[in-house]
Amino acid sequence: MTNDEILKIALQQSAYDCNCNPQDFLSSKNKIVLSKPNDKARVYVPLPLECDLVSYGNNIVAQVSSRLKKPVAEYIAQFPLEHCFETPNIHVLDEKLAKFGYKTCFMAEYFLPDITQLQAIECAYELRVLYPEDFSKFYKPKWANALCKDRKELDVLAVGAFDKGKLIGLAGASKDCEMMYQIGVDVLPAYRRNGVASAVTSRLALKILNLGKVPFYCAAWSNIKSVRNAIKSGFRPAWVELTARSFEFVEKMNR
Repeated sequence: MTNDEILKIALQQSAYDCNCNPQDFLSSKNKIVLSKPNDKARVYVPLPLECDLVSYGNNIVAQVSSRLKKPVAEYIAQFPLEHCFETPNIHVLDEKLAKFGYKTCFMAEYFLPDITQLQAIECAYELRVLYPEDFSKFYKPKWANALCKDRKELDVLAVGAFDKGKLIGLAGASKDCEMMYQIGVDVLPAYRRNGVASAVTSRLALKILNLGKVPFYCAAWSNIKSVRNAIKSGFRPAWVELTARSFEFVEKMNR
């Protein structure tokens, strides 16, 4: 695949997720759409959403409920798009959402591979390609980023790093939608800062591309270690997303 082909697939997937057209993310004007379920959306996105903002850097596409259409439209028209995804401006959005029992919850940056930079990175440990039958025993808290216990059926491929037979690093691929597989990574604390994360991440990304699918990577803006791994592994920032959830949902997550 070329970088243009990868971006085209990502834009189409975001369009499925947001109930819009792929070209809407490339416009210079913001777009407001009503959120609705879509069988082609990423499986973990609980559509319809009350308020979800997505930007590929050109504008904001906001999918909303009918009752939040006006306040969210006012918000994204009030500030430059990059400021709509950060404080102090987010507090303005929270004030608008609070009247409906919602507040901002998830904020993340998503990365796509850059074909001109992606290559197999070496490390000092043995690397193995793993399949579901190989990693079924690794559904443990220390591998919770690489593998998802609640959605085992989506975990289709992994690359592990081993020190004398002991698993010390793992990158897992989740089939979150038809054409895009999400990569999650874990490395045991004693083995970090040794190139393990980038070795398993880059090799898994190449394996996914060989399957004709697009690997993507998600990190919180504040997770510097994860962002550095994404960049070192050949990924580049592609889009950002901010999602609001109910007071009850946010409170439960903070317990």
